[in-house]
Amino acid sequence: MTEAAAHTEDASKPLRELIASRLATVLAIAPLGVWTVWHLWDNLNSWRGGEAWGLAVTGGSQLTHAIGAVVVLVPLVLHTIWGIVRVMRTRPNLGAYPYYANLKYLVQRLTALGLLGFLGAHLWLAAIKPRLTEGHPEEFADLAKQMHHHMPTLGVYLLGTLAVAYHLANGVQTASIALGLVTTRDGLKRLDKVSLVLFVIFAAMAWGAIGGLYRAGT
Repeated sequence: MTEAAAHTEDASKPLRELIASRLATVLAIAPLGVWTVWHLWDNLNSWRGGEAWGLAVTGGSQLTHAIGAVVVLVPLVLHTIWGIVRVMRTRPNLGAYPYYANLKYLVQRLTALGLLGFLGAHLWLAAIKPRLTEGHPEEFADLAKQMHHHMPTLGVYLLGTLAVAYHLANGVQTASIALGLVTTRDGLKRLDKVSLVLFVIFAAMAWGAIGGLYRAGT
């Protein structure tokens, strides 16, 4: 490789990384973020019983589920790969600079690692394994029973969905900054409050759905 070619490649690297970063940010909000909120909302039907929950969460044709899987899983895989690369290349500096923003950065990375395990287990146990072994998605009664009588399952879902709520709410904040939607100091302060409110809303939706499943498992 000539010196000129090497220089051109080095100059284009920041641009490629910027494009990859912006693409990962967009995919994290839509469709992943939108679908996550929709999924949490559907799961609140756990308070209405198994039939209502089944229609909202697992109902629909095989084609609908296949399309939904592609729309969600492909961006999820791409975002996960980008996130793993980011975790490997960057290191939190909270010890040297104990600022609030650095704390949020550290928690965002920790929740990302936790979500990697939680989402993998959730997709396998709730969607993939039952369809492969029994020909249908996980049933409401089975999930409700696990929530009420198996404390490790309940604990994993409580912590996992809490991580989802934080990661998504903080992701909305960082995406708004990265995409240049909020730039002023006052705007950043308001955005921080919006992120906190979103976190509370998402967590309430998630734990509300879990509460309905727990109640149904009695």
